[in-house]
Amino acid sequence: MSSRIKQLAAIALGNLLVAFAVTAFIVPHGLVLGGSTGIALVLTHLIPLQLSLVVLIVNGALFLVGSAFLGKSFAARTILSTVAYPLLMSVIETLPVTNLVEDHMLAAVCAGALMGAGSGLILRAGGSSGGTDVIALIAQKFMHANVSALLWAIDACVIAFQLPFSNSEQTILGILALSLLTIIMNKVMVMGRSTVQLLIFTPHHEEIRRRILTEIDAGATMLPIEQGYTRAESKAVLCVIPRRKLWTMREMISEVDPHAFWVISEVSEIRARELGRRAA
Repeated sequence: MSSRIKQLAAIALGNLLVAFAVTAFIVPHGLVLGGSTGIALVLTHLIPLQLSLVVLIVNGALFLVGSAFLGKSFAARTILSTVAYPLLMSVIETLPVTNLVEDHMLAAVCAGALMGAGSGLILRAGGSSGGTDVIALIAQKFMHANVSALLWAIDACVIAFQLPFSNSEQTILGILALSLLTIIMNKVMVMGRSTVQLLIFTPHHEEIRRRILTEIDAGATMLPIEQGYTRAESKAVLCVIPRRKLWTMREMISEVDPHAFWVISEVSEIRARELGRRAA
């Protein structure tokens, strides 16, 4: 399967999860929501139309505005979600999914988790959900505004417009779902790419370096250092490895130098050119 097909499949799956979450959990329980779907929810209280149709109209209008101001690159990344999301929602609206759960809290958790997973898949694949992101991106382009702050402000305004149609419980649980969405989305975006960085300080740095290369099968970088107290010059070993190799690395370092000082840091993602090992 080509990378392009995988990318389109991930974006389609992401939109399916978001559409299902909104149709099965947000709408039946009357939870508030931000973004273009939140705008559509407000409009459906005023105009007797299907939510999926209103979402298509709102997203379509924002897509046209975004294409005009943000160019072809934005249009290419956004057009699939602009069309797929409301179409998938229209299909799900015909299915018996509105009574899956009775508890409002459970509905909020399910909605936030599914929307977060879906949004993370879309962004991870290089796509964009469009919607109210367009307003924030245009403001950033012409007014150098902070996108993240603007998105929160827009969502707050959209939620405020839904207050006349929602009670306090639905409002609080809707905000909970949005918070969970953000957490899950960020996790999904880096899922499978998480690694750890080790910075190792030991007099036996050459032995550590050799065993990292031969036993751990990872790369290593030697950093020149100067000790703060003694001012003695030495070297530290910098290494980035998958989390699954951390236990093996711990055992190896403890075996070489039980008194070694080392620091472990989380790394969300690394980008590097491929390096080939050259035979000695």
